[in-house]
Amino acid sequence: MKKIALAAGVLFAASYSASSMADSKDSQYVSDWWHQSVNVVGSYHTRFGPQLNNDVYLEYEAFAKKDWFDFYGYVDVPKFFGVGNTPDRGIWDKGSPMFMEIEPRFSIDKLTGTDLSFGPFKEWYFANNYIYDLGHNADGRQNTWYMGLGTDIDTGLPMSLSMNIYAKYQWENYQAANENSWDGYRFKVKYFVPLTQVWGGNLSYIGFTNFDFGSDLGKDSHWVDGTGKQVRTGNSIASSHILALNYDHWHYSFVARYFHNGGQWQDGADIGTPQDPMKIKSTGWGYYLVVGYNF
Repeated sequence: MKKIALAAGVLFAASYSASSMADSKDSQYVSDWWHQSVNVVGSYHTRFGPQLNNDVYLEYEAFAKKDWFDFYGYVDVPKFFGVGNTPDRGIWDKGSPMFMEIEPRFSIDKLTGTDLSFGPFKEWYFANNYIYDLGHNADGRQNTWYMGLGTDIDTGLPMSLSMNIYAKYQWENYQAANENSWDGYRFKVKYFVPLTQVWGGNLSYIGFTNFDFGSDLGKDSHWVDGTGKQVRTGNSIASSHILALNYDHWHYSFVARYFHNGGQWQDGADIGTPQDPMKIKSTGWGYYLVVGYNF
């Protein structure tokens, strides 16, 4: 059976919680435009693979917006603290030693010197979403590039909103049937809403959702359970809802993430045996707690 994708780092666009200092020139930070943090993340019941996964891991995170360049990214070290449930594997026990996701966007308006804004659409980008899981071996390795068009939207409200639409090229994918092919699309929406000041910090609500669709993985995998139910799917949803409390250097977040066919695994399909059934639990809620230090 294939290993679970340790993609829990996708959890969090907390770069937007760092946006409260994005325009700061304060010398207490290493850079006035490249904002970064080191986080400890605890995850519970994430559903990127066929089994529920719990983990406590270390994360480096970065956020930047300067001229024509817009960036968010993170690098996770799975199971760095040696804590997780039975299916969980990480750097110290022959699991993935590193999981990375970056989202660079390049402003078409600024690079071409052309104002492409109209209506509520403020700016347009060549948008990318690149995911890499180093894995312990080919069974645990992922290499995915989403590329497409992005925009920032003026809502007329005290919030930020961005949307991106991508086509996906899939290199490695834990030895799934869609490797080395163009396979499907992703629509991503992100928003950031400042709420209030509490306990001397800034409380914000952050949300982002990935809609993955149009993949041939379900039909090309030819993997069905004993009832004839497809084990893989052509679509999935991961929708994250974050309460973030941000201070100058420290930040704290609680994340609730809803999965539908997480990781393109068909919820309810049985990949066990008649003697030892194992139903996939890829639809439902997962949760994260985050403590981080900005520098």
